[in-house]
Amino acid sequence: MNRFSLLARFLTFRKELGTLWRAFVAPETPVHLKALMLLVPAYLLSPIDLVPDFIPVLGWVDDFVVVPLLVGFIVRLLPQPMKVWTAPDGSKVIEGTARRR
Repeated sequence: MNRFSLLARFLTFRKELGTLWRAFVAPETPVHLKALMLLVPAYLLSPIDLVPDFIPVLGWVDDFVVVPLLVGFIVRLLPQPMKVWTAPDGSKVIEGTARRR
């Protein structure tokens, strides 16, 4: 993997973490998604891993892979906020929620 794509993924991960935090403190976020968000720190703190942490390098590599995948998955599950716009005839149109892609 080249440095540019690794840096781009790291920057995306930082942005996704900010999105998760804002969604977690927002009252309109569904409770089941907030519970799913708690899995990320629980996985990091849990002694049960895919690869145990006492294995010198591989134990940490799974954390560096699983956590960004989990964060990206949860961010894609978050509903986008509804948008209200005015149609040409003057009526208000409310756009429904959609999943992030």
